[in-house]
Amino acid sequence: MTYGQIAALAGSPRSARIVGGIAHYGDPVLPWQRVVNRHGYLARGYPGGRKAHKVALEKEGVVIVRQRAPIEKLIWWPEQILPDL
Repeated sequence: MTYGQIAALAGSPRSARIVGGIAHYGDPVLPWQRVVNRHGYLARGYPGGRKAHKVALEKEGVVIVRQRAPIEKLIWWPEQILPDL
């Protein structure tokens, strides 16, 4: 997911930077390594920087090229798993 997606799902679509701050200072138990910017680039603010962000994603099988995840292939929206209501 992207920071903007999370912001939009929380009802504040223009608050991607706030989500980034929460990711940086929030609970490290949450899978923040799976969050990238809207273009797929890794976060400078990730604990340990982009290098650590890359390592965390590569542990999950994500191939990183030039500090970028292939977001076109990996992007996820929750409604993809929700049943029709």
